[in-house]
Amino acid sequence: MKKIYHLSTCSTCQRILKELKPGKNVILQDIKSEKITAGQLDEMRSRAGSHETLFSRVAMKYRSMGLNTMKLTEKDYRKYILEEYTFLKRPVILVDDQIFIGNSAKVVAAAKAALNKK
Repeated sequence: MKKIYHLSTCSTCQRILKELKPGKNVILQDIKSEKITAGQLDEMRSRAGSHETLFSRVAMKYRSMGLNTMKLTEKDYRKYILEEYTFLKRPVILVDDQIFIGNSAKVVAAAKAALNKK
């Protein structure tokens, strides 16, 4: 399975999608209009190793909600990602059994290579 969780209103996600040029065999899920389910998040976590890895500390709400001053647990990370889509580090790209999280050049290049493998 090839799937990309992204935010359509995010300019970084838009730029990365243009670069990746996902084909028709790639499922795109805009996490704002189609919320992440608990099952989807659990699948991501099983590949990533933790919910913390999937959690974005640069989300505006991270500071405004005071989360930066709290000691968060795995349970907390899961709860916040499910409650508020902005807490998912984006994009999250699933290619078969691999996962690519975030927008660093290295991650995007690796995801692009995996997506384009025949």
